[in-house]
Amino acid sequence: MTLQITVAPKTEPDPYYEDRLFPQETGARKLARELYLAIKNLPIISPHGHTDPRWFAEDQAFPDPAQLFIVPDHYVFRMLFSQGIDLTALGVPRRDGAWTETDSRKIWRTFADNYHLFRGTPSRMWFEHSLATVFDWKSRLSEDNADEVYDHIADCLTRPEFRPRALFERFNIEVISTTESPLDDLTWHRQIKDCAWTGRVVTAYRPDPVVDPEFDGFSENVETLGVLTGEVATTWQGYLKAHRTRRAFFKSFGATSTDHGHPTARTENLSSVDADRLFQKALKGICTPEEADAFRGHMLTEMARMSLEDDLVLQIHPGSCRNHSGAIMKAFGRDKGFDIPTRTNYVDALKPLLDTVGLEKRLSIILFTLDETSYSRELAPLAGVYPSLKLGPAWWFHDSPEGMRRYREMTTETAGFYNTVGFNDDTRAFCSIPARHDVARRVDCAYLALLVTSGRLAEDEAYEVAFDLTYRLSLEAYRL
Repeated sequence: MTLQITVAPKTEPDPYYEDRLFPQETGARKLARELYLAIKNLPIISPHGHTDPRWFAEDQAFPDPAQLFIVPDHYVFRMLFSQGIDLTALGVPRRDGAWTETDSRKIWRTFADNYHLFRGTPSRMWFEHSLATVFDWKSRLSEDNADEVYDHIADCLTRPEFRPRALFERFNIEVISTTESPLDDLTWHRQIKDCAWTGRVVTAYRPDPVVDPEFDGFSENVETLGVLTGEVATTWQGYLKAHRTRRAFFKSFGATSTDHGHPTARTENLSSVDADRLFQKALKGICTPEEADAFRGHMLTEMARMSLEDDLVLQIHPGSCRNHSGAIMKAFGRDKGFDIPTRTNYVDALKPLLDTVGLEKRLSIILFTLDETSYSRELAPLAGVYPSLKLGPAWWFHDSPEGMRRYREMTTETAGFYNTVGFNDDTRAFCSIPARHDVARRVDCAYLALLVTSGRLAEDEAYEVAFDLTYRLSLEAYRL
């Protein structure tokens, strides 16, 4: 018996398809389109992300297509690695300096040869949107046209209009936040601040290297923190003063938020004696895993107290088992695609912090999750009553049309729209930022259209909410 396979004629992707991601019912689709047209050209607010401030400080041309789209993007190389393609073949540098592919054209060809792996994924949607809207390339990438696409993008990157600052302006970005360690001297932010360019690039305070006893080099990092601040950071009070000093330094470069990527959402409110005891054990490298988690949890409460002093918004990004593969961590370092979502408890975990400062109206805490089961059960009810809490958008593995839709469905009935903070792209992939925001705007408009056509929201209210979700809520939540 011969297996017959029906092959449809080849069609090209259409990132301009006006009804992309909209409802199929005619009335809802029409309204979603009209809502989207009302907000599609609003400026992009990017209040949390990981773009490199050096791009905007030096404004040099991006090196080549592979360095722009593949080598820095863990969404891309984790998928390829899952199909047996070594990270070294994708140009990901090794910690020991051993060989890794440096021929960007070869890296690009590997990506193109395996492009079918991204069918149905957000990564493909973002990539094709970037190709079409940024580089004016409409044909689907394949092994047959890999070199042609590479040459087209490479030629574009040599032009002034494809430099980072020009793209920033072309993307209609009003403000973008990067994320830096307390040990960063913020050289690139200083250079941006001192130059004539008016693009707004701010930083965010990410203290994980000096609050996580399990972070590589924790005790050395704390000593460096002391050197930077002139405090004796190896004493408990000196350590807290050092954080306050660095937070003020970050605020001088536009920071409006802190960010905390803890394994769990655990918080504690320890006495100074108990906190100091854990701190000293952490400096000596003798904390048990339980004690390390307790110390991280206490530092969230300390950071919340500091936020009441300096008005920095507190972001909590818990629930990722980071660097799950020890072998990859050893060979390539952190953030190489092996961060895996875990179950997260919020009700019990956040109670010590909320008992301490949760009723403070001046405090702004934004909660994220990788555990979608907690949306309707825990997060929406918490944000729906505590004045200090807001819900961050669908994040990371759920930064997708389906994830965004589930987020709205599971949180709106309890927390409403106004205990959420709009959208943030949380990405290193600069050219994907407009694509990600476009997806979020379309999904929100589709959801609002369904509320209107099912009699749960007035049409004039839908237009107002669409504006708020796209623009106003992010500005206000992040105090931008």
